[in-house]
Parts: sequence; C-alpha cells; structure tokens
Amino acid sequence: MANPLPPSSRQPLRPFLKWAGGKGRLLARILPYVPDRIENYHEPFLGGGAMFFALRDRIGGTAHLHDLNHKLITAWQMVQQDPVAVRQAMKYFSANDSKEFYLSQRQASPATLAAQAAWFIYVNQTSWNGLWRVNRQGQFNVPWGDRPFRGIDEETLHRVSDALIGATITTDDFRLTLDKPQPGDFVYLDPPYIRISLTSKFDFYHEKRFRTSDLEELAALCHNLTHRGVHWVMSNRDTQQVRDLFPANEIVRFTARRSLAAQNRRDVEATESPEALVLGSPS
Repeated sequence: MANPLPPSSRQPLRPFLKWAGGKGRLLARILPYVPDRIENYHEPFLGGGAMFFALRDRIGGTAHLHDLNHKLITAWQMVQQDPVAVRQAMKYFSANDSKEFYLSQRQASPATLAAQAAWFIYVNQTSWNGLWRVNRQGQFNVPWGDRPFRGIDEETLHRVSDALIGATITTDDFRLTLDKPQPGDFVYLDPPYIRISLTSKFDFYHEKRFRTSDLEELAALCHNLTHRGVHWVMSNRDTQQVRDLFPANEIVRFTARRSLAAQNRRDVEATESPEALVLGSPS
C-alpha cells in the first residue's frame, strides 16, 4: 500500500498541464460539496488534476489517480518520480522550439520515460489551445498553437513532485478503480462529456471514445458507491440523459463559460455551457 500523502504548508498548486474540460475555473462551484476531511481520494479521469491539487491538503490517506491516456500518465508518473530528469529533458525542446520542430515532433517516440514526459509537456504547451486529440489510430494530430514553449520552472516541478509523494498513478479503467473506495473515502468523477454533435471530434482524448454505454456503466457504479457508504461527486454536462441516469441524486445545475472552440466553426460549442454536479452522499 502506498504511503499517505505528507502535509503541505504552501498554497495549493495549480495544474502543470492544460487539459480540455479541466475544472480549474469551476473549483469554487464544486469544493463546497466535498468533505472537509478525506481518508483516501480517488479520481478515475485525472486529466490536468485541478481537483486533486485543490483537495490535496484534505487527504489524510492515499490519492489514487488514474486516466486511460498512457502518455498523460507517463508525464504524471515521471514528474512524481524524477522531476530532475524531466527538467533536463525539457531543455532539448526549449532549445529547438519552432513551428517546424513542433510539427516534426507530433509523431515522435522519445526513448526514455523522462523524455516522453518532457515531450508531452512540450506538445501540451505549444499545441493549438493546449488541446490533446488523437485520430482513430491513436496518433496525436493537433495543429501548432503559435506560442513559445515556456517549460516548467524547477521549483514548480519539485513542488508537484512533493505533492504526489505516496500517490498511486495508473492507467486503470474506471470499472476497476471504482471497486476500491471505502467509507470515509471521496471519489471525484469528471468523465469525458458525451459529444454534442455527430461532427464533433473533441472526445478523442485517447483512441477509445467514451460513449453513452460507458456513462450508463459509470452511473451504475456510482449508485453502488452510494450503497457502500462512499461519498462522491460527478461533473457532467447538464442533459436530460444525465438527469435520467441519476433520478434519486441531488443535481446542482449552473451555467459555465467555455473557452474551447473546435477547429471547424461548425462545431463551436455554446459560449455558455449548462453544467451539472451530481452529488452522491452515503446512504
């Protein structure tokens, strides 16, 4: 079993990666529904980890952080395990940064784990809108974002690494990870939103698309968490489908401003997006 997270005396960290659908701007809406003290923390759809960083000092036990995006998880794992090597590997990308270099790197496969983490941080910072998107073959295909690579300063890397001491970080599927929480634990769920149009391409965060059947399975697992006495909160788009899947749960509905637009103007989402927080309190 992993060691509990050490206490932190500093201000909460912000995510070191940008992630489409990240909840950094919605924390004030979500945090009032999270217990003040958490035994173990579980997040099956990690992304940029804004919620983990915001809750880190509430966690008395172990943080279990998961995502199916292997490249994303490699970046998290290496920042946790060897921030010095990641910092060193980023120097190569800083020295060569340009549009041509970025385009040449989109299909790159660095040899070492530290270089893979640095590569991921590089394309995350320099791709269009910081977007991660892959095609059906799992190949990263986001255009250049026309901004320079800043990297991550040494102090921030070490602070993130320290914050992750004792955390378990894996690519386990939510169907496996949601068997583990116990009473006293807290689960935050931020699954990919079901796409709003047939032409939308922004749910390809990895080669396996999150579909309606996945959301239905997730809802059943959430109900099981409640029956087991586990506290959970799920973020999602406010739709009739979501309301139908959670008829007995309190759902907090609000409108959030979304800044991410699709490449094709046909697919631009509404400026104001209906959001829902589904609350799962222990029986």
